[in-house]
Amino acid sequence: MTDKQKTLKGSFSLYGKGLHTGLSLTVTFNPAPENSGYKIQRIDIDGQPIIDAIAENVTDTRRGTVLEKGNVRVSTVEHGLSALYALGIDNCLIQVNGPEFPILDGSAAMYVEMIKKVGIEEQNARKDYYIIKHKIEVKDQSGSCITILPDNEFSITAMCSFESKFISSQFATLDNIETYASEIAPARTFVFVRDIMPLLEANLIKGGDLTNAIVIYEREVTQEKLDKLADIMNVPHMDATKIGYIQPRPLMWDNECTRHKLLDIIGDMALIGRPIKGRIVATRPGHTINNKFARLMRKEIRKHEVQAPLYDPNEEPIMNNERIRQLLPHRYPMQLVDKIIAIGPTTIVGVKNVTANEPFFQGHFPNEPVMPGVLQIEAMAQCGGLLILGQLEDPELWSTYFLKIDDVKFRKKVVPGDTLLFKVELLTPVRHGISSMKGYMFVGDQVVSEATFTAQIIKNK
Repeated sequence: MTDKQKTLKGSFSLYGKGLHTGLSLTVTFNPAPENSGYKIQRIDIDGQPIIDAIAENVTDTRRGTVLEKGNVRVSTVEHGLSALYALGIDNCLIQVNGPEFPILDGSAAMYVEMIKKVGIEEQNARKDYYIIKHKIEVKDQSGSCITILPDNEFSITAMCSFESKFISSQFATLDNIETYASEIAPARTFVFVRDIMPLLEANLIKGGDLTNAIVIYEREVTQEKLDKLADIMNVPHMDATKIGYIQPRPLMWDNECTRHKLLDIIGDMALIGRPIKGRIVATRPGHTINNKFARLMRKEIRKHEVQAPLYDPNEEPIMNNERIRQLLPHRYPMQLVDKIIAIGPTTIVGVKNVTANEPFFQGHFPNEPVMPGVLQIEAMAQCGGLLILGQLEDPELWSTYFLKIDDVKFRKKVVPGDTLLFKVELLTPVRHGISSMKGYMFVGDQVVSEATFTAQIIKNK
């Protein structure tokens, strides 16, 4: 069954202070049309552009993810986007009345709670997964690395080293996205006391306190310095000799900090713009390496905008050669589909193995055999015919005739030894016996030809 895109059933708002600005902020999440993705709007500034939440629009990653368009900036977006992505929301318009999302309790739990409360609505458009078919990796000089590997679903593992004697190296994993709400979303952001003063001097974390972050005190400082820091942050004075976590709520898990890193990675992966099927392995992740990876993934997707279907030659076909002959009138040498390996309400995937013994190679460039382009189109058309006929009660009583072929492109030669994968999708439902389809033909991961068809089904005499 094909997954459909999703949006919110209604709008919801969350209120709180900004981590870095300290401002009182309201962020509102709204339903959005199909194929619109995530968009962010500053409603406190008149006439300003809506920012597409994509990796190329990230301009700062030092202390969170900052999106920018023109002179409009919105920061600390990763927790809200993480919740949207993990709960399967594809399209959402987010409105905020200031330069950052409120930090709330430092996790994504409140976003998850409100998404579930308002509800999720299925849309008509197909969810466009990008399926990882080979290893993709990005590294930086600091030793950070993110790798994604082929997998049937989305999963993620993080390994973190905090350069701290107090917190050892940690490991966390999310094997099933369904457990995100309970296992990842409540994990809070964290900060070391040694980093707080530089952040304050940089005019940041004006809204940071013990209610929205795990504060880790693991390198002893003078009582005077710690008292001064407590006064700036408006929290009670603490004993400078007591090393440890200093927040009223205890850790939810021993590896809560690394679970929060997973939360952040998912939020930054949301900026890829398409849901992913693959396994991410992150070593010493952070917003900078996360964004480098998201940008690399967007380049990869642009190179393979239309993905070849997955094909396992060991699996039994949905339609074998015999069944295809029952549905199509074509016979040798014009039956150009060997088997059907997938079929749904709007999509079909077929296979043809091209051999050196094909009759057309005898006369079509015999010294350099090339499959004629018109036969490539015919093969896609036959797949499309099987898609339409497969939806009829008595398909053997009908035939499919193509009325029009448009937008034909040939991108690469097809030669003996190639295995062809055909993917044909309905563009419009069958009405009055007529429908439009888009067909692609692949060799390996590459599109070698494509075309748009208009077809008519007619009952046999």
